[in-house]
Amino acid sequence: MVRIMTIMARRQPYTLAFASEVTQHLRAIDAKYHALIHEKIGERLRFELGAETTNRKPLRQPALFGAGWETRFGPYNRFRVLYDIDDEVRVVRILAIGEKQKERLFIGGEEVQL
Repeated sequence: MVRIMTIMARRQPYTLAFASEVTQHLRAIDAKYHALIHEKIGERLRFELGAETTNRKPLRQPALFGAGWETRFGPYNRFRVLYDIDDEVRVVRILAIGEKQKERLFIGGEEVQL
């Protein structure tokens, strides 16, 4: 009897590239959430990012910061990360990080409209 084994190649994770403005965006968010934000970005934006889920959606174009996608997380889904995907070079560009307060979204301490 011959056994055939299929070896699944492990997918390479995407590289995360943060826009320089993201530092300013984080300063406007309470520091106690920074670790959570970094953890969730690492979890959610390394593999299979182009798949729409409950908390990950493509944005209508034209979108803020030129982002193609948004992911939500945190207590009451209060945090938003706007990003774009370059599949060719396997890079996720984190373009903005914001905080939702009721029906309003703040990025860098300023209210924006999605």
